[in-house]
Amino acid sequence: MGDLKLSQPPVFPEGFLWGAATAAHQIEGSPMADGAGPSIWTRFAHTPGMTHNGDTGDLACDHYRRFKDDVRLMRELGLKAYRFSISWSRILPDGKGRVNQAGVDFYSQLVDELLANDITPLATLFHWDLPAALDDRGGWLNPDIADWFADYGRVMFRALDGRVKRWVTLNEPWVVTDGGYLHGALAPGHRSRYEAPIASHHLMRAHGAAVQAYRSEGKHEIGLVVNLEPKYPATDSAEDAAAVKRAHAYMNRQYLDPVFKKSYPAELRDVFGDAWPEWPAEDFELISSPIDFLGINYYTRSVTEATNSYPLRAGAVRQPLGTYTETGWEVFEQGLTDTLTWVKNHYGDIPMYITENGAAFFDPPVADGDRVRDPLRMDYLQRHIGAVKKAMDAGCDIRGYMVWSLLDNLEWSLGYSKRFGIVHVNYGTQARTPKDSARWYSKVIASNGGSLADPLPY
Repeated sequence: MGDLKLSQPPVFPEGFLWGAATAAHQIEGSPMADGAGPSIWTRFAHTPGMTHNGDTGDLACDHYRRFKDDVRLMRELGLKAYRFSISWSRILPDGKGRVNQAGVDFYSQLVDELLANDITPLATLFHWDLPAALDDRGGWLNPDIADWFADYGRVMFRALDGRVKRWVTLNEPWVVTDGGYLHGALAPGHRSRYEAPIASHHLMRAHGAAVQAYRSEGKHEIGLVVNLEPKYPATDSAEDAAAVKRAHAYMNRQYLDPVFKKSYPAELRDVFGDAWPEWPAEDFELISSPIDFLGINYYTRSVTEATNSYPLRAGAVRQPLGTYTETGWEVFEQGLTDTLTWVKNHYGDIPMYITENGAAFFDPPVADGDRVRDPLRMDYLQRHIGAVKKAMDAGCDIRGYMVWSLLDNLEWSLGYSKRFGIVHVNYGTQARTPKDSARWYSKVIASNGGSLADPLPY
């Protein structure tokens, strides 16, 4: 068990939001039900060879039909908050224009169910599942997408604002562009050094347009969620130090500097070379529309060394000795504290939420009775929640923590081969079984963090 070494007792402020997170395409299933249109992930997963074992989101966790049972489970675990995403193509089957009321009604019913169980909803407008109809028009490469996204946002703000008081525009724009437009591992499966910066910029323009739409329609809070991964040099060499700067600019600062500083990091010109465009100044006025909070998704760090390899000169990752998850990510909780304090020092005292944090470890496909033992996940969560408290003790304004994920689910192109949930899902029967980590997390919530210092119940 990790030694937390907190400067103060591990009790969190009153009103701290303890919750869990999911994404629509990963859990809902029934992607084409009740008038919905296909998304790029429906199309991608049904393309042979693009996902592990040909796995698709056609059934996933069947949350679309079982959401009331899942909310009841959240209540039993004592969750105070639930971060979910909305499927754009359920709401607008063509990506724009005609509204599918059945899709709006589904999320309205979900929100009502959450509120009836005293669970605070956090709604994300975009978690990677772009309507296929918009991809046919160029997707994130089309500058018109900023307006399309804002129009979609207005539909949801008018339907749910007031019941939903915390909104997120985008989830992890870096993953959308790195996986979807540069390396082809994620939908829509493009591989182009020239497309990636264009997609990134239009994602950020869309974010700004949605924030402005919310200011005219909504009355509460809206923010952005980014995945941040601290970069540490593999050696003390000047070459590795330069590689760290490039990697940090590419993954972390690319999506925060334009929001808070109205510019991109200068290092991106070196990273992308002749593929890096120049953007008009007025775009940054849109992108930097003030937000109310920043969501941070954290899983691991990278230890970076210099490389000149195509397509990017951001740096190569060297794996040090340590514990690694099933996805090959190092367990390194100090990186979370370092990341949170870096955000505060670099961008100011913006309120923050940990909107995703968790780990995939081996869990059996079928639960052993009513118990699933997952000591490594408990240890991971204890270490990382402790790292959040350390950052708070250092002055970071952190308002909540969301475990990734509530349920085992479709891990995108990795299919159902990796389990991140604190609740086990038997994909054959759809039975839900809270893992030991869920029961442990329930006690952390009930004690508002006070039980963090207790020995883990291995």
